[in-house]
Amino acid sequence: MKLLNLNITFEQYTGVEELSGQDLALCQNAETALASSYSPYSKFRVGTAIRLASGEIILGSNQENLAYPSGLCAERVALFSIGSAYPNAVIESMAITAQTDAFDILKPVTSCGGCLQVMAEFERKQASPIEVIFYCLNGEVLKVPSVQSLLPFSFVEDRLAAKA
Repeated sequence: MKLLNLNITFEQYTGVEELSGQDLALCQNAETALASSYSPYSKFRVGTAIRLASGEIILGSNQENLAYPSGLCAERVALFSIGSAYPNAVIESMAITAQTDAFDILKPVTSCGGCLQVMAEFERKQASPIEVIFYCLNGEVLKVPSVQSLLPFSFVEDRLAAKA
């Protein structure tokens, strides 16, 4: 038996004003995405902004459905939009934030396991890291250099790959 250890490196900021101009703009776009959230049941709005290598910004917001669990998280809404409209695009970075009127969100909200797996698939497909910024409105920011850092044991099965 071996005892192994995993470590991740990430940056922590007290607020978005400490970020570079490009990252700050991405976070502001994620805040814009909150407005299109359809969350009448949870009242928990999530917004995502994704920057492509082309410089284009793609937005996504969570979309709930009365027939739970038929809704979709903000991250997957944005990522599947990219997969559909820009299948060969390279994703550089994504910012994710949340808001609710029910309580104060005091820490950055991170992605669920399903979203992390989809994010990992996009990162693997493009063979380059996707930087992820989780941030709390008017609060803390966490910046991770790669989805691999967040889900080191993502599901991968090379035998399922398409044959040429």
